[in-house]
Amino acid sequence: MKLAFCLFNYFPFGGLEQDFLKISTECLVRGHSIDIYTMNWEGEKPDGTTVISVPYRGKSNHSQVASYAANLLKLIKQKHYNLVIGFNRIPGLDIYYAADVCFAARIKTQRSFLSRYTPRYRLFSEFEKAVFSRGAKTEIIILSEKEKLIYQSIYNTGESRIHIAPPGVDKDYIRSSFGIETRNNIRNKLGLNKKDIFVLMIGSHFHTKGVDRSIRALASLPSLMRESTYLFIIGKGKEKPYTKLAKKLGVENNVRFLGSRSDIPLFLAGADFVLQPSRIENTGNVIVEAITAGVSVMATDTCGYAVHIERADAGMILPSSKFNQKTMNNMLKEMLTSDKKEAWKLNALAYADKTDLYNRVQIVADLIEDIAKKNSGKQ
Repeated sequence: MKLAFCLFNYFPFGGLEQDFLKISTECLVRGHSIDIYTMNWEGEKPDGTTVISVPYRGKSNHSQVASYAANLLKLIKQKHYNLVIGFNRIPGLDIYYAADVCFAARIKTQRSFLSRYTPRYRLFSEFEKAVFSRGAKTEIIILSEKEKLIYQSIYNTGESRIHIAPPGVDKDYIRSSFGIETRNNIRNKLGLNKKDIFVLMIGSHFHTKGVDRSIRALASLPSLMRESTYLFIIGKGKEKPYTKLAKKLGVENNVRFLGSRSDIPLFLAGADFVLQPSRIENTGNVIVEAITAGVSVMATDTCGYAVHIERADAGMILPSSKFNQKTMNNMLKEMLTSDKKEAWKLNALAYADKTDLYNRVQIVADLIEDIAKKNSGKQ
């Protein structure tokens, strides 16, 4: 098959971008050809694909997206693709890979009423409606049951167009660093001793991920516990506001930013806990990565994959609809001192061994092929 993959921007360490690359690779292995249409590409380009830079204009993000979408449609009409697959919401897609939370629902719950009258809202809500509205024809691959229900509550999207894919953790890769030797080595490199508590956050867009929430919770711990607890953040974002916050709260020596990294399993091997107090989060891959590595997790219930913490009994879930910092502070202290820590670890490992947290890429590629066959039968 000849496929067009469409993505606004690519950089190597984003969760959506990693999914994009893995799905592209799987489709190539299956013998399909792929043209990639994007505004900007950072990093190496995958072998076997053609990356096409779509021209765009505009100073604001939404005006650039509008320009990209209009020019994209002109370009793809010049070629005959079996399917046009989008990793962002734009009109004219055959398949949308829904890694984003529902835009309309997020604005409704987190922004003022006036925000719905801005040019930005009009554009992104129009694009979302083009994909999810009852009369649309785009097939949707969605990553969490929770987000599926939210989209359907807004758009009454037909059940037959929505396909749910499981998580896509690489179990062998995550557990390749599993073991006491790796744990000790990474902790030594980070300057931690055996009694220090290693708390890990993974993910870009620090405000969305709730890095400030974690810093405040760390600062609230009793002094002796606070002095031996260290928060490490892996990801791409603006660090300065958070280092200033940590300094203001007196925990600047206990908060460290490690930048974007590709050796995540090493840090999961050394970590005692993973935090994911996200403000919004479609899935939260780090949650299932941590569970696979046997690391206890605290995450907000807005994360689509928080359900796996509950099912595995591998940590704690933080209410997010009316987030309360004091609640998180108390829960973090409780988690760090809990006598369930060893049970959470064993529960996580057992759950990861019996639950499909792994086959997303293969299932998405299967769906792409099935949808192409179905569409060709209609012609």
